Amino acid sequence: MLANLLIGLREGLEAALVVGILIAYVIKIGRRDVLPRIWMGVGIAIALSLGLGAVLTFGAYGLSFEAQELIGGVLSIIATAFVTWMIFWMLRAARGLSKELRSEVDNHLAGAGWGLVLVAFLSVGREGIETALFIWAAVRASGSTVLPLIGAGVGIGLAVVLGYLIYRGVVSINLSRFFTYTGVFLIFVAGGVLAYGVHDLQEAGVLPGLTSLAFDVSAAVPPSSWYGTLLKGVFNFSPATTWLEAAVWLLYVGTVLTVFLRSTLRSTTRREPVAPEPIPQGA
Repeated sequence: MLANLLIGLREGLEAALVVGILIAYVIKIGRRDVLPRIWMGVGIAIALSLGLGAVLTFGAYGLSFEAQELIGGVLSIIATAFVTWMIFWMLRAARGLSKELRSEVDNHLAGAGWGLVLVAFLSVGREGIETALFIWAAVRASGSTVLPLIGAGVGIGLAVVLGYLIYRGVVSINLSRFFTYTGVFLIFVAGGVLAYGVHDLQEAGVLPGLTSLAFDVSAAVPPSSWYGTLLKGVFNFSPATTWLEAAVWLLYVGTVLTVFLRSTLRSTTRREPVAPEPIPQGA
């Protein structure tokens, strides 16, 4: 639940900031008439994300066990790749995000501004697809459905509220620190999802080593215990881990975390990501 709450909060806040920047800018230049176009694009992006989640959840029914494990393993690896890209993209692009979005708005304001539907759709849809895919992989890895989904929903709800308060100028947060801390945490979460995807591929017979265990601490960390459930739900920790799973986890976390921390240190003297300007009173 905690991992999915954080995923929903981070991804939701990114989307909320994007929407806030778009809306604040068109209001600032006096083009309130194109606001419905922006909301239309946001609505289509949300619908697509929910549709993707439904396809991932129900699409594998009726397939053989090996086929389900194969699909689950491949999608877990894809989800890890998406989240890794998202972590570094936000670290690199956040400083110029507001300027880039304003430029996109200027390029699509001609006439009735229908091009803004595409701008909003692409900007929010990216976050929505990443969220749907990664939450699906995390839910599948944890073996539960209700609590992870509740956590994701709470996280997205908090992101909407926080994004609105930032948009109104009511609150201000250090976005650089927020994305840095959550980025480090998500690297460990993504490492667990990747290892679980490798385990799925081993069970599908695609990868070898299913019975070659690096360690088995099931006696010390029973899967049914509260701490076993916590480790499984947050980091996808498996008490019985194969050598291949352990090697993949160590290689991913060690490499990605090192590169991320170095990139963060290089950008410490740069400006924070730009939040949307507070909208005029009475808007």
